[in-house]
Amino acid sequence: MDQKVKIRIKPDGTIEAETQGIKGKACTDYIKILEEMLEAKTVESEYTSEFYEQEQVMINQQQVNTIKQK
Repeated sequence: MDQKVKIRIKPDGTIEAETQGIKGKACTDYIKILEEMLEAKTVESEYTSEFYEQEQVMINQQQVNTIKQK
């Protein structure tokens, strides 16, 4: 899944933001960035189920065979 941040600005000026595809505590890194971009202050936070998931990193490992010449 792609990583996204959805931002909603309500008619009363309230701003809501939601991260999608960002697992674990990494989503909280975006709070400060959004506050600065939107010139806003966080009043309330709720965590999605993705906050409680661990990010899985896939590592491709290649085996390299070295042939020694005699």
